[in-house]
Amino acid sequence: MHSQTHPTARARLNASYLNLTLWTLQGWVAMFFIAAGYAKLTEPVSTLTALMGWPQHVPVDLVRGVGLAEIVLAVMLLTPLISWKIGRPLLIVAAAGLLVLQTVMLGVHAVSGDIGHSVVNLALLAVTAPVLWFRLREACLRR
Repeated sequence: MHSQTHPTARARLNASYLNLTLWTLQGWVAMFFIAAGYAKLTEPVSTLTALMGWPQHVPVDLVRGVGLAEIVLAVMLLTPLISWKIGRPLLIVAAAGLLVLQTVMLGVHAVSGDIGHSVVNLALLAVTAPVLWFRLREACLRR
């Protein structure tokens, strides 16, 4: 005798797995950008220059602004934990903002020949893009 799962039950189970996966990715991205943003806000520029070459070529306020933006966007990724109604639009804006930021920084690192940071940005893009795609799709389906 074969057990059969009702199609709607299977769909709900798949949606649960997808939701869990997306929350895991959102958590990883948020942790990364909170840490990166905190470093850009608190570390001396000389330390940041040793870690990443680009801070020596831009004003300190720009480095601090990028750090603040990273923290704000990372926190916005987690706002649905407080309220889905308010948090979902913020999550989508945050994921889109982080994708833009990562794409710009990928260009900066690639132009400066920093392969290590370029690979990190590619990995972050690969993790953040599905979050935006599936959460945006989810929001459109609920309308």
